[in-house]
Amino acid sequence: MNEQAARAQMCDIGKNLWNRGMVAANDGNISVRLSPDEILCTPTGVSKGYLSPELLVKVNLKGEVLEIADGVMPSSEIKMHLRLYQVSDTVGAVVHAHPMFGTVFAIKGEALAGKMMPESVIAMPEIPLAPYGTPSTEAVPDSVEPFVHTHTACLLESHGALSWGPTLMGAYLNMERLEYTAKITFLARLVGGERNLPEDEVDKLVGMRSLYGL
Repeated sequence: MNEQAARAQMCDIGKNLWNRGMVAANDGNISVRLSPDEILCTPTGVSKGYLSPELLVKVNLKGEVLEIADGVMPSSEIKMHLRLYQVSDTVGAVVHAHPMFGTVFAIKGEALAGKMMPESVIAMPEIPLAPYGTPSTEAVPDSVEPFVHTHTACLLESHGALSWGPTLMGAYLNMERLEYTAKITFLARLVGGERNLPEDEVDKLVGMRSLYGL
């Protein structure tokens, strides 16, 4: 994806996050890797539903600004994005949001590890909980780093959620999967119907993951 297309897709994804209620006010942030040392990220203080391509900020892997519009600053939480890019060459994009149901479990301090649906077992069998860290400090990237190579999303304790993937769309869809899993878990518990699939069926589904490129 060239830079122009990446800027346009970041704005579309920001609008999707906002329309789906996964962010409020100016919450959340999005980034994409343009090259081995160039990252495009959302600015601070701007609603993700009202992004425009020229507002996006280009930084390097150290967080140094390479290109920026007048009166704009990079996201204050860029550190956790950069850490993922620094430790994994396969991470091409990162999404941070505050999806309602996912954030409820993040505040509760509970990882999502239920095996209730085939789709979840195949695509996102576990959503771990990254221990709380003060936002905009190195504590947050430190808490997330252990999951980068083994998962595609995590809950941020008492904060929200983070997802990543090889592409912008992949990272965004992982955020959707996280929120759907959290909502299903929440609602199933309300009706006393939380049930995991049988272990033998889970084993079959795990064996099918390669068919989906996972």
